[in-house]
Amino acid sequence: MIADLDLHLAAQQTPLNEALIRLVRIPSVLDEGADGYPFGPAIDRALREALAIAAALGMRVTYGDGGAYGYAEIGEGEEMLGILGHLDVVPAGNLQDWATGPFDPVEVDGFLYGRGTQDDKGPLLSALFAVKALIDAGVTFNRRVRFIFGTDEENLWRCVKRYKEVEEWPRMGFTPDSVFPLTFGEKGLLQFVLEGENESGVRLSGGTALNAVPDAIGYDGPGQDELADVLELLEFDFDREDGGIVILGRSAHAMAPEDGVNAIIRLCIALDALGVDSGVAQFIANEIGEDPHAIALLGEWEDELSGPLTINVGKIDLDDVERVGIDCRLPVTASKEVIVRRLRDAAAFYGLRYREYDWQAPIFLSLDHPLIVSLMDVYRRISGDEETEPFVSGGATYARALDNCVAFGALMPDAEMTEHQPNERVDLAALYQAMEIYAHAVYSLTR
Repeated sequence: MIADLDLHLAAQQTPLNEALIRLVRIPSVLDEGADGYPFGPAIDRALREALAIAAALGMRVTYGDGGAYGYAEIGEGEEMLGILGHLDVVPAGNLQDWATGPFDPVEVDGFLYGRGTQDDKGPLLSALFAVKALIDAGVTFNRRVRFIFGTDEENLWRCVKRYKEVEEWPRMGFTPDSVFPLTFGEKGLLQFVLEGENESGVRLSGGTALNAVPDAIGYDGPGQDELADVLELLEFDFDREDGGIVILGRSAHAMAPEDGVNAIIRLCIALDALGVDSGVAQFIANEIGEDPHAIALLGEWEDELSGPLTINVGKIDLDDVERVGIDCRLPVTASKEVIVRRLRDAAAFYGLRYREYDWQAPIFLSLDHPLIVSLMDVYRRISGDEETEPFVSGGATYARALDNCVAFGALMPDAEMTEHQPNERVDLAALYQAMEIYAHAVYSLTR
């Protein structure tokens, strides 16, 4: 038992809220190399703010490599427990879909709304303030506890790659960037671009991130009346606006595209039906369509551990060159080589070239791994949940960056997942419960 830990955790609720509001107000979306910062000035501001919050809690902080990453540390000893989280967020998307400002956090009925509240600023701070509660309770850490602040997680992970090149790496750890009780494995993540010459004359651009299902895309080219007729025939939702048409979808995280409606795919299906000579539109319409598993294109890939392959068309740009960016989550037993070969062959038929953008191999740990046994014990003891089992996720978290690392919370098993969506929000009571779980987890892992 830790003396008066409940009182110290309760004392951190208001400071946690205040810190989260400050971080969410910073629109930390990738702005590649702007103003001399690796990932843009807003991400740099979020990193400096997180380090300032940690320093005020009594931790030693480091601003790393010109803002590529940062970390905060407490405790002594040769061994290190790592807690990895990220401060960058995906773009807000269509602001009309938000009931509140995405970077203007508002509390309504016990939920705090804003981009990053659920992914990943809220969970990261809940773990940070959990450690502060342990500090105030007089706990001695027999291992160092280091919070590693990532700044490019929503894109290419250049932050942790740089960290690993120049800094000490933890012996074990967890990332508060998933769902309780625990993810013991993650699917392979393949992101790629298809590109070719634009012979259609159509010009358009849409999508905000490869790992987000696009909820809208505009078309302001010729033939709008004909396009509207086709959209109506296909029963695809759209709006007529001054000078153009907006095809409507529903956002979701790319790890579960079946939960969304992809506006880019729907536009491409309609353009193909009109006979538009676009290799990208034809490929998307004929090879993927609205099947989130792309079975006609790639075959049926599914296993008992991790479920089916999923695919998401995240971004499109038709200019002098046609380009589409796609996110694919592979079951842990799937063959990347076979899948890429099928992609290359199908793309070539439409005059498109395949280019790999990012690849992260699948991971999983045995359920009897000491880290998993320890964290599951803490989760069950504190939450009282004896039923929910650990699982394999389609997400891609920093657990992949480190041996002996898993994704551990902070979303409760029955909570609504709103990350990457309009009106992203966090249940504050659940965030406080996660803070309690993290306090006991850190205590257990530093004994």
